[in-house]
Amino acid sequence: MLGQGGHAALALTSLMLLLWHTVTPIEVPQDPKILQDLKQPPTIVKQSVKDYIVDPRDNIIIECEAKGNPVPTFSWRRNGKFFNIGKDPRVTMRKRSGTLEIGFRSGGRPDDYEGEYQCFATNDFGVALSNKILLRVSKAPLWPKEVLEPVVVNEGSPLVLPCNPPPGLPPPFIFWMNSGMTPIPQNNRVSMGLNGDLYFSNVIPQDAHTDYSCNARFHFTHTIQQKNPFTLKVPTKELYNDTDPNGGRKVAESTPTFLSPPGTESSKMVLREEQLLLECIAAGLPTPTIKWFKKGGDLPANKVKIEKFNKTLKIISVSEEDAGEYVCMANNHLGSIRHSIFVQVKAAPYWLDKPTDLVLAPDENGRLVCRANGNPKPNTQWLINGQPLDSSPPNPSRHVMGDTIIFRSVQMGSSAVYQCNASNQHGYLLANAFVNVLDMPPRMLGPKNQLIKVIENNRTFLDCPFFGSPLPDLRWFKNGQGSGLDGGQYRVYINGTLEIKRARAEDEGTYTCVANSILGKAENQVRLEVKEPTRIVRAPEHQSLYRGSPARFNCKVKSDPSLPITVSWMKDDRPLNFGWRLRKDDESLTIPNVHEGDEGTYTCTVKSEIDQDSASARLTVLEEASLSPSVSSALPPDRPDPPMDLDLSDLADRSARLTWIPGNDHRSPITEFLVQFEEDRWEPRRWRNLSTYPGDINSVILQLAPFVNYQFRVIAINSVGQSQPSPPSPRYKTSGAAPDAIPRGLRGWGSSKDNMEITWEPLLDMERNGANLHYNVWWRRKDMGEEWSNVTTMGSKHIIHNTETYVPYEIKIQARNEFGLGPESNVVIGYSGEDKPTDAPTNLRVSKVDSTKANIHWKPVDLNTIRGEFKEYRLYYWRESSLVPNLVVSKEKKTKGFYSTMAEPSGILSDLMPYSKYKMFMVVANSRFESPQSNTVEFTTKEGVPDAPQFFRINRRSFDTLYLEWAKPLEPNGILIGYQLKYQTVNGSRVGRPQLETLLPNTTDFTLRLPDRSTRYKFYLSALTQVGAGEVYAEESPHFANEAYIDQVDIATQGWFIGLMCAIALIILILLIVCFIKRSRGGKYPGGGCVTGFTKYLVRDKKDLPLDPVDQKDQDGSFDYQNGSSVPDRNENENSSDEDNKPLQGSQTSLDGNVKESDDSLVDYGEGGDGQFNEDGSFIGQYTVKKDKDETEGNESSEATSPVNAIYSLA
Repeated sequence: MLGQGGHAALALTSLMLLLWHTVTPIEVPQDPKILQDLKQPPTIVKQSVKDYIVDPRDNIIIECEAKGNPVPTFSWRRNGKFFNIGKDPRVTMRKRSGTLEIGFRSGGRPDDYEGEYQCFATNDFGVALSNKILLRVSKAPLWPKEVLEPVVVNEGSPLVLPCNPPPGLPPPFIFWMNSGMTPIPQNNRVSMGLNGDLYFSNVIPQDAHTDYSCNARFHFTHTIQQKNPFTLKVPTKELYNDTDPNGGRKVAESTPTFLSPPGTESSKMVLREEQLLLECIAAGLPTPTIKWFKKGGDLPANKVKIEKFNKTLKIISVSEEDAGEYVCMANNHLGSIRHSIFVQVKAAPYWLDKPTDLVLAPDENGRLVCRANGNPKPNTQWLINGQPLDSSPPNPSRHVMGDTIIFRSVQMGSSAVYQCNASNQHGYLLANAFVNVLDMPPRMLGPKNQLIKVIENNRTFLDCPFFGSPLPDLRWFKNGQGSGLDGGQYRVYINGTLEIKRARAEDEGTYTCVANSILGKAENQVRLEVKEPTRIVRAPEHQSLYRGSPARFNCKVKSDPSLPITVSWMKDDRPLNFGWRLRKDDESLTIPNVHEGDEGTYTCTVKSEIDQDSASARLTVLEEASLSPSVSSALPPDRPDPPMDLDLSDLADRSARLTWIPGNDHRSPITEFLVQFEEDRWEPRRWRNLSTYPGDINSVILQLAPFVNYQFRVIAINSVGQSQPSPPSPRYKTSGAAPDAIPRGLRGWGSSKDNMEITWEPLLDMERNGANLHYNVWWRRKDMGEEWSNVTTMGSKHIIHNTETYVPYEIKIQARNEFGLGPESNVVIGYSGEDKPTDAPTNLRVSKVDSTKANIHWKPVDLNTIRGEFKEYRLYYWRESSLVPNLVVSKEKKTKGFYSTMAEPSGILSDLMPYSKYKMFMVVANSRFESPQSNTVEFTTKEGVPDAPQFFRINRRSFDTLYLEWAKPLEPNGILIGYQLKYQTVNGSRVGRPQLETLLPNTTDFTLRLPDRSTRYKFYLSALTQVGAGEVYAEESPHFANEAYIDQVDIATQGWFIGLMCAIALIILILLIVCFIKRSRGGKYPGGGCVTGFTKYLVRDKKDLPLDPVDQKDQDGSFDYQNGSSVPDRNENENSSDEDNKPLQGSQTSLDGNVKESDDSLVDYGEGGDGQFNEDGSFIGQYTVKKDKDETEGNESSEATSPVNAIYSLA
């Protein structure tokens, strides 16, 4: 049997093993696509403060907001008991929130609601708790009435005027003022203490006042209450000091004494992170000075503030090291005294390790840790869903070990909210942390099929955000091939991002990221395009030109042909405005004649959608040419001359000394030298940068590579730019050496079932170090204890034949040349080729089938029979038929992958069609092949809610009828039992009361009569099965074109329109009557021609109106008022410029072209047949009424019955 020591060791071992198997919890991304489907226990997101003081004049609002899925419901406890909100009419709870509002419009006292409140947020997965909120109502009590006797103090004596403010909640702010509302001046002699009293270290006669008043300002009411004022009298001594040359009074001096705090010792307790205030106020004459010390150390200057004339020591945020003995010393020339204040620092609980939410997949492990500290040490208690954990039902997967809860192999249904409560006598902490057991198939969160364009040789990242529970394994593939990208120039991060360390043209292609878990597989693709960089190959150069000279700045660009670019120019960092002076083309900027305003720095910037390049040059404008030294010295700086006389010395195998003579710096010191090299073996005539060196040296040691025939040149650089390259140095060929580099990208993979291809990247030209470069390649079976096999080759690939199927090999490589062997690479693992798996999954079956998903189970295969890299169990399934009669379905096969190595694997098949018969079988797949099929399984899904109708149209058959028609859903997902039509009136943003119609399943139309032809409706149509209503198809009655016509017709029936038309007709009738009256009385022409003038006015203003049916218009524009009449003579009309000479519509034209006057003609009203005119053009005779014989004969009715004649007679 085991002793106590053995039991302890066994328990410790078990605990270590348990903690060893704890996995990292799942982090749920804040992605809307995930959060909307994620079931989650409640979490408190907003709550009122623990110590909550409210204004009694306002309504009380106690906040409690929580999130969760499903949406949480809320309840409250008050003083530890259930608070029934429904029974109190003053208390309401906000919708979708737990916030309480307590109103007092109908009466009630806020004081009745003081107490301790706690909010509970509940959903199907747990209960979250708020802090205990202590609600108190602010109080501003009145100052007690008191009669204050005058205070009489001798000169030089100390004095304390007490304030004793009323105990408000929160405590009021205290200050002293006089009757003129002026603050009492404070100094090193007079000051207010922390308790509000006014202290005088010694009194002088000038202190005698009658209005020392203490004031208290209350925070919530913003009111100031004033204490009755003190009257201070200071009797003065009349004795004079004969020895005082000033003749002043002699007041007895005194040694310092403490007014606050009294005595020699006191103590102070302060809580951690609160403010510490220590005070020392001393009496004495002369006024003592105060100094502060801390026993055993110095005062920390970065934390301590000395205020109020050294009488107060303040530490803003106290920590434990601030505890100790603080000493204040008061002294004057008569002596000094000390007072010690012993400070204790206590602490309410504070977090060391606050529990955080935990998301786990089934069968995973995790833990919650709750560690708090305080002084005294706090007590820690665990709760679950608001109840003590000790009283909850036991859970075999949960183990409590002090401040830690350990979860092991959690199962679905064990989600809950755990609370940790840490408390001591100074306060408490409460933290909620949920444990959410979640199973969710893999999902891709990023955009689908992204196109990423990158610049060649740049570091590149391809993002693939994903999520699933359990956390899926993610692998990357290129162009759908390979066994996963990781290693070499590829690196896969834990968040799914693929890094390509240096993008090259051959890296272009389609990259696929695949996330696998036991619940399924998800994948996404990213298309990578590698582009050439955009760069300026001929940059603008600095120029110094005389005024009037032309300037040209080059900017020749080379870029990827598939990337559009834009070239822009700036001057002194501001965009240039191009016009007749400044011109640009594709490769340059031209200024035809420069002047002083053109001087500045010109920058050419070329941009593509993914990169840019820029180059600058300065233009200096000179006044005039001069060769004198004074003018030359005033010239602007220019780029330096090239270095000269390059010389090589100290030649060694891998180094050489290069020396040169700098050229003229042209008034700008040389800042650095650039050394370039060219070799004639691999890339002749191409100059490459070797190194840069400071501008104050001209002799350097160059580090060189073996087996290279070098020559060098040097470029000088100053603030203006680079010089031209120097003439090249003599050539120097370094001796050869064995390779230093290891070939990169070593891998082994099988192109057929019985081989393995070993490939690598050949060394760069400058890495060869010698001629006759070869590669030594070794390989052997992994873990078999075999000897290494090897081969030497000049290529970058070697194929091993006659291998077993998919077995691991250890591979290494080494470069060699005629000078020796290079270093060996690390051993990498490769695999031979794959073959078709031999065994099929068996016992494929389904369980828990609902309308859209089913749980599937199968018996796994032996992994050795896969004969390759295990990719997934691949399920093929198809919809065989629908259970809805006569519904034709597509039998297209679909696949879903499951990655699982468990002994009893299972998965969820989702996105099924309801009320359908399905068939499926399963295979196991490696990277190249699939196994034989498993058994075929048939199953049927349950009935679901139908899809939306195929179409839904609204037609208007008449003004007061709407005709609705629709088609049955394409996928009824069950047996249709009818349709549900809901409709309501809409008027802008206002909607009416909804009305509901239930229709038979064979009904596909509906007629609605409109109570008002202008009413609009919003319709919601959905099909019904036994499960419920399906997807809603919403339509609004449209704006019909004939409604405008309806509105136009309606205006003629409006009262205001009819009244307006009648008024206009009446005005016209009155005007006609007046005109006829004046005519009948023989008035002058202007009156007699009233009708004619009015008729002309109508003709002029209505020229665009359509003619009467009897009016005919000839082709030449003239009018024929009677059929068969000819047109007046055109010349006669042309010669007449006055519009009045034209015949009116009442005139008739005879066959000979003369105008026959109408009844309104002036001839008919003259005396005799012809009108006579005077020389001034006026008529001789007066108008007379002439009855035309033809008119009389033609009119059978009597003139007496004519309305006009009747009016004449009345007139």
